[in-house]
Amino acid sequence: MAQRDVRSLVITGFGLNCEAETAHALKRAGASVDLVHLNDIIAGKRSLSEFSLVALIGGFSFGDHIAAGKVYANRLKFKLADQLREFIEKGNLMIGICNGFQTMAKLGILPGLDGDYASQRFTLAANDSGVFRNDWVRVSVDGRSPCIFTRGIETIDLPIRHGEGKFFMRDEDLLRSMDELGLLTLRYVDPATDEPTMEFPHNPNGSLASVAGVCDPTGRIFGLMPHPEAFWSPLNHPQWPDLEIDDALPEEGYGMKFFRNAVEFLAGQGCAT
Repeated sequence: MAQRDVRSLVITGFGLNCEAETAHALKRAGASVDLVHLNDIIAGKRSLSEFSLVALIGGFSFGDHIAAGKVYANRLKFKLADQLREFIEKGNLMIGICNGFQTMAKLGILPGLDGDYASQRFTLAANDSGVFRNDWVRVSVDGRSPCIFTRGIETIDLPIRHGEGKFFMRDEDLLRSMDELGLLTLRYVDPATDEPTMEFPHNPNGSLASVAGVCDPTGRIFGLMPHPEAFWSPLNHPQWPDLEIDDALPEEGYGMKFFRNAVEFLAGQGCAT
């Protein structure tokens, strides 16, 4: 069976500013990448149907007015709802990073239980510290998670840079269900123990249940606050000499694993598009 040409879309515009790193990571992983302004998709110049992977990137869409990701989510909801629904129903992949995760939360794309990708069930609220946090954290992957992007990852250091990253929801029963299904994919952990923590700075925002990332039940839709695209090179890591193995650095940063997992999954699904 011929491998599929993985066409990926990085949606740009309105204050988002991580397009270069995200596109670079996807290209290194083997995907073809188009950077397209949201207005061009809304105007019909391009369509989500052209792609099998969509990245909602980090940054500060609309200056985080009202709430981070809220205005951007509303534009997607009222202008592209049908395209989004069709994209998800086709079994494609979507990743939301930082502002992209905030947008997913406001859209209701996650957690996607019972096929509901349109009802908001949780939010990413202001950090408990009350300030923007730019740091590196360690996160662990729930081994029960169906998430395609995190396959083969147990713990990983990743950079974070956000002021509204606190995962929060009021429905305790829903939180329990998400946990039982492995949908609370990423958790902030104490680097000394690799155990989930609520302690600052290891949990940089006070996230409920230490949650740093969430996927849907299919594992194809994934949102996270840390930035894997900003760890595409080992030299991105602030303690990069510690990454040396047998006196040599790894060929690439560990954040690349998220993108390679996605591209390899799609490439193995069938003949070229």
